[in-house]
Amino acid sequence: METRVAVMSIIVEDLDSVQPLNALLHENGRYIIGRMGIPYHKRGISIISIALDAPQNAISALAGKIGGLTGVSVKTAYSGVISKE
Repeated sequence: METRVAVMSIIVEDLDSVQPLNALLHENGRYIIGRMGIPYHKRGISIISIALDAPQNAISALAGKIGGLTGVSVKTAYSGVISKE
């Protein structure tokens, strides 16, 4: 199986979406290398960065599910690093 290293940048504007977002991240925890969350209280949003090492289709599927949450934006940057496991 080929995996890629990627970083997802997530901005949460609707705090009601935090629980479903955390559930999605938990379901994909086997792919997550690290996570950093920053609550930006002044603006009432949360900024989250997720580093992943996962199959391309798993990364795309996760980004699609996250992007479908109300008040949540996501962008993914892929590295050129591809591993065969």
